[in-house]
Amino acid sequence: MLNLLSKLPDNTRGAVIMSLSMAAFTTNDSFMKGALAEVPLFQALFLRASLNFVMLFAVLAPIIGPVRFNLSRQDWTLVVIRSMAEVGAAMCFLTAVSHMPMANATAIMQTMPLSITIAGWMLFRDPLGWRRMVAIGMGFAGVLLIVQPGTDGFSGYALFAVLAMLCVTLRDIIVRKMHHSVPNSTVTFGAITAVWICTGIASIGQGWAPMDLKAGAQIFGSAAFLIVGYVSSVAVMRVGEMSFVSPFRYTALVWALLIGLFAFGEWPNGLAFAGAAIIAGTGIYTVLREARLRRRGG
Repeated sequence: MLNLLSKLPDNTRGAVIMSLSMAAFTTNDSFMKGALAEVPLFQALFLRASLNFVMLFAVLAPIIGPVRFNLSRQDWTLVVIRSMAEVGAAMCFLTAVSHMPMANATAIMQTMPLSITIAGWMLFRDPLGWRRMVAIGMGFAGVLLIVQPGTDGFSGYALFAVLAMLCVTLRDIIVRKMHHSVPNSTVTFGAITAVWICTGIASIGQGWAPMDLKAGAQIFGSAAFLIVGYVSSVAVMRVGEMSFVSPFRYTALVWALLIGLFAFGEWPNGLAFAGAAIIAGTGIYTVLREARLRRRGG
C-alpha cells in the first residue's frame, strides 16, 4: 500500500490520504454509535480515552514527535481551553450520532470551514468578501435543511451536532493562537487527558453497564481508527497542495452514507440530502476561494 502511494503524484497521494483519513474518522464514529446502543456515553468515552493513552505513546508519538511539557503559561492555557472544546465536541457529536442518521450529523460537521472563516473574520479580522459571505449563508441554509425545524423530520438531537460543530470551530481557532513550537502530540495528550478526566467523573454519576465482547471490540475499534485518522490527517498536511487536497475532506459524507446504510439501515430524506449537497458545495468553494486569495497575497 505504502509503495503504491509513493508512486503517485503528490496531489493524488494527498487526495488518497485525505480520503483515508475521513474514512478512518467516520469508521471511528460508527463503532462508537454501535457501542452506545449498549454502553452509556461517558463510560464509552472514558474507555476509548484510556485506550487512546496507550496508543498515543505506543503508536502516535513515534510518528509525530514526543509529548513535551515545557510550554509557556499562555500555551498551556490555550491547550486546556482547546482540550475542553474537544470534550464538548466529543460529547455533543456522539449524542447526536447515536440518535440520528450518521450522514445528517456528519454533514452538519462539514460546515466547519464556513464557521472557521466567520470566526477568523470576527476574532482576527481576516478578510471576508461578499462571495464567501454568500457561500457561508448558503451553507448554513443547508444546515437548516438537515435540522428541518418545525417539520416531522425535525430531531432535537441535530442541535447537538450544531453544538459539536461550534466546539470544533473553537478548538481549531484556538490552535491559531498557540506558538508554532507546541508539538501536535502535546495537544493530543491534552485532549485525551481532558476527555478521560471529564468522562471518568461524569461516568460515576451516570453509572456503568456490563459490556459484552462486541461492545468492547467496538470501543477498541473506535480508539484504533481515531488514531489512524489523526496520523493520516497529520500526514496529509505534508503532501500536495491544500487547495487540491482539502475538498476531499467531504468524502466523509460518502463514507457516512455508506456506513449508515449498510451498518445501521439509515438513509437521509430528500431535504437532508439537499442540505448536505449545499454544505459540501459551499465548503469546497470556500476552501478554493481562500487558497486563491492566499496565492494572490503571496
